[in-house]
Amino acid sequence: MSLQWVSRLPHSWQAWAIKIGFNLHPAFRGTGGRVDYVSPDLDRVRIRLPLNWRTRNVVGSIYGGSLFAVTDGAHPTLLMMALGKDVIVWDKAASIRYRKPGRHTLYAEFHIPPEEIDDIRAVLEREGKTERTYQVELKDQAGHVYALVERTVYIAKKSHYKKKLAEKA
Repeated sequence: MSLQWVSRLPHSWQAWAIKIGFNLHPAFRGTGGRVDYVSPDLDRVRIRLPLNWRTRNVVGSIYGGSLFAVTDGAHPTLLMMALGKDVIVWDKAASIRYRKPGRHTLYAEFHIPPEEIDDIRAVLEREGKTERTYQVELKDQAGHVYALVERTVYIAKKSHYKKKLAEKA
């Protein structure tokens, strides 16, 4: 997904646009989750996943697919916004570890600190590409963890990525 259109908006509108974009996107809507918050500096996203008729499985807890899918896209979006249009960001791998059945609304928070963005930029300058692994906990309001999702993201400079594709062809 290209986020260049968001970058052209006034900075004060960008967090709002990302929140609305997620919540209106058919694939994300299908998870049953909703983005509740995007920080003004675009380094944090909070998602809510309620237990309702759309997310309930046959045993009355939140469907595992919703738990997994609701975590898709947040880290790549934050990385794309922070690193700019000259970088490719792809999800590369993901896994989930279920801890206990979710029988009420769960929340997930995604955060990429500025220091990590600086580190990624430095690695991209040296090597052209990198991978990052992020863990996301799906928790209730009291902080009890119901599932742990681990996602690996591939990040490369567009010039490095295009060179790699040309070598394969």
